Amino acid sequence: MTEAKSLRSAEQHLAPRIADDLRRLIYNGEFAPGERLNEAALALRMGTSRGPIREAVRLLVGWGLVTPVPNRGVFVRTLSVRQMLEVYELRALVFGFAAERAAERASDADKRELESMLLGMDAANDENDSTRYYELNLAFHRRILELSGNERAIQTYDEYVKELHLFRRRYFNGPGNMQRSNDQHRALFEAIARGAKARAKAVAERHVLEGRERLLSTWNADVGKP
Repeated sequence: MTEAKSLRSAEQHLAPRIADDLRRLIYNGEFAPGERLNEAALALRMGTSRGPIREAVRLLVGWGLVTPVPNRGVFVRTLSVRQMLEVYELRALVFGFAAERAAERASDADKRELESMLLGMDAANDENDSTRYYELNLAFHRRILELSGNERAIQTYDEYVKELHLFRRRYFNGPGNMQRSNDQHRALFEAIARGAKARAKAVAERHVLEGRERLLSTWNADVGKP
């Protein structure tokens, strides 16, 4: 392997770790919505060259956390409260559709997989591990979308999730939010497991809309702090 190829390989392996570090910094608010990511400053901070930073930023773009603007750079994604509310309404409709289809299509193996995720989220809640809970929550929803068998629904829902990441992750830690969320997950799982299509659709839609209300409640409390 040539020296140049070895360097590119090393950069590609380093980029995912840097992307995870940057994702945490964005979630924690160190990089605010609308803020430009300075490639040179990030390279200095991370103790690396600009190559891995560029690769990491590409991953962040794919995750929907940053937006490239031609001739200006890359900026942390912004979303107004009104836009967030509108996306939630559409997301509820797509998730309800997917849950209805999942109730019809899920195999016994699929049901065991969903239940395993529920147990994982219960454990994360008990350990107050919001990061682990959030990742499992995304996986649970994603699996239900996959069980719908509708690729367009999966793509559409994925876009909605990307748009909402910053709102959802920042305000996910409100008191009792994880427990209430997983109680609803379990009700949804039980409807899917029974093949109760109408029930699964209704629970899924309500779960997303109540998630919106939990987020708004936490956000309003945060805004009202002195």
